[in-house]
Amino acid sequence: MDTTAKSANRPPLEGITLEMMVTQLAENIGWDAMAAAVPVRCFTHDPSIKSSLKFLRRTPWARERVEQLYLQQTKSRR
Repeated sequence: MDTTAKSANRPPLEGITLEMMVTQLAENIGWDAMAAAVPVRCFTHDPSIKSSLKFLRRTPWARERVEQLYLQQTKSRR
């Protein structure tokens, strides 16, 4: 079995929790930039990690956009 093919098929977010993503984004780009990229109330009005996680776990489209934002930020920081 080829291990390089296995690692190439691995999802890029494996091992990264939603909480880790939101926390790192909040620290690195801030809530305002997150709200600009993903315009949801949990980022614009009294933002917190807890409220964001609650919303994102229930809203697949917003979670996907946050995951994409996280991937863009980690790619640009390399």
